[in-house]
Amino acid sequence: MIRFDAVTKQYPDGTVAVDELTLTAPTGKITVLVGPSGCGKTTSLRMVNRMIEPTHGTITLDGQDTGRMNEAELRRGMGYVIQHAGLFPHRTVLDNIATVPRLLGWDKAKTQARSHELLERVGLAPELGERYPAQLSGGQQQRVGVARALAADPPVMLMDEPFSAVDPVVREQLQDEFLRLQAELGKTIVFVTHDIDEAIKLGDQVAVLRVGGRLAQVAEPAYLLAHPADDFVADFVGRDRGYRALGFQEALRLTLHSEPTVVIGERPDRSDAGWLLVVDDDRHPVGWVEPTRIGDRPVAEADLHRGGTVAREHGSLRGALDAALSSPSRRGVVVDDAGVLCGTVQAHEVLTAIEHVDRPERDESDPVHGGAAAVRGDEDTP
Repeated sequence: MIRFDAVTKQYPDGTVAVDELTLTAPTGKITVLVGPSGCGKTTSLRMVNRMIEPTHGTITLDGQDTGRMNEAELRRGMGYVIQHAGLFPHRTVLDNIATVPRLLGWDKAKTQARSHELLERVGLAPELGERYPAQLSGGQQQRVGVARALAADPPVMLMDEPFSAVDPVVREQLQDEFLRLQAELGKTIVFVTHDIDEAIKLGDQVAVLRVGGRLAQVAEPAYLLAHPADDFVADFVGRDRGYRALGFQEALRLTLHSEPTVVIGERPDRSDAGWLLVVDDDRHPVGWVEPTRIGDRPVAEADLHRGGTVAREHGSLRGALDAALSSPSRRGVVVDDAGVLCGTVQAHEVLTAIEHVDRPERDESDPVHGGAAAVRGDEDTP
């Protein structure tokens, strides 16, 4: 557990970057610091590993005052990931991953085994281990940065906007991989981002900071969306927060409908259908077609309309609603965890389910924290 107790950072010119911050980052959870530029997010993060020293207050790690700990030992016990990965350009990928184990005096065999293990764990091919950072894509470099931070199996990880320098598609992939790793490893993580959507997706709790480094609200994502503490938090979270809050509501009440399909490469047998769902041989949805435009010929890749998203059977109401609204047929496609078609749902049915959703309850004894457990639900694009 990491705890900030009335922590302040004031620079010699009088600028206050962090002002009386009191916050707890629970063990094994992801705490996200989010807020506008100048709110002290990165300063707060760097005070944890003493890259920046607090002016006042204390930061404790599992009850120990970090100000009394040896700096080098403190930092070796924390993984640190930054925006552009910060890899050594003259070292191979495997050598980059091995940086901290070597500093700790691990033997060569153990270090190599750990580096190869982590290369696979972060989803990189073994042959990439002998390449240099300049030979990797931005997303691959960030994966190496995460692997290096995990190399010595630190209980704590500090992450400073690690995914912001890549394109949106790669960023989403990295976020999903990060959540998968955290589910396996259960690290105590402090994560800095300026993106509220990223904060909501990744955080077990989200701390919103004001300009000047004052804490505005800390809460679980679902509660933060439902009960912003004031106008500043409401404006920062966004005016579409009601829609985004649906991402934390499971689509359990939805009744799915059987959907006529055609296998790609075969002829449609419903020439009168407005839109017909196309699946592959394993019944994975691949897109929609209009039979009247195809006639008697087999469905080809070029005929597919791929604009609609695909919702998960045990995903969120937001995913189901988006699938219905984005589908050209206005029938949202729902699949199981293996990507196999389960059926379809229409937008008005999702809206009916939304009317019966229980909102997160307000904890009147704590106006800052929330009390609703978060359920992450995602959607994919075929």
